Amino acid sequence: MSQAFKPLIVGKLNGASGIKGWVKVFSYTDPKENILNYSPWYLKLDGQWQQVLIINGREQGKTVVAQLEGCNDRNTAESYRGVEIAIDESQLPQLEEGEYYWRDLVGLTVVNVAGDEMGTVEKMMETGANDVLVVKTASKEELLIPYVPEYSVIKVDLESKQITVDWEFDDQP
Repeated sequence: MSQAFKPLIVGKLNGASGIKGWVKVFSYTDPKENILNYSPWYLKLDGQWQQVLIINGREQGKTVVAQLEGCNDRNTAESYRGVEIAIDESQLPQLEEGEYYWRDLVGLTVVNVAGDEMGTVEKMMETGANDVLVVKTASKEELLIPYVPEYSVIKVDLESKQITVDWEFDDQP
């Protein structure tokens, strides 16, 4: 594997499905079956990332199952239980200008249009209406800011690791 490999965890294996070596997959992708769009997968086996090709895969009920190269029986499939699935960062689709992966926003500093530092993006949250920045303030409180470009989110600057928002901020004790 090349030195440039940058693993991005996209799921884990949950055990065997049937007797022919298929594995059950717990997918972190949305929708869950999108995990099958990435090949190869990298499995963390014996502490090392090993490349594995997907021969076949499908949604099956409420889960996803896959047939992996070299996994031909239930015992082998069962031995993969709990193993993380990664892809290389380079396998992600290129985004359009102004679009960002959530992982790129986490850790950025948030400032408002007045120049006040509000905190750091701790995580992102999906609400149905829009995504939300969960910002950890200096006083360790969580501030929720809707991620609505050109309304509450004015600018995302990945180079300077900063998001500018049009949002009121009162971090007084």
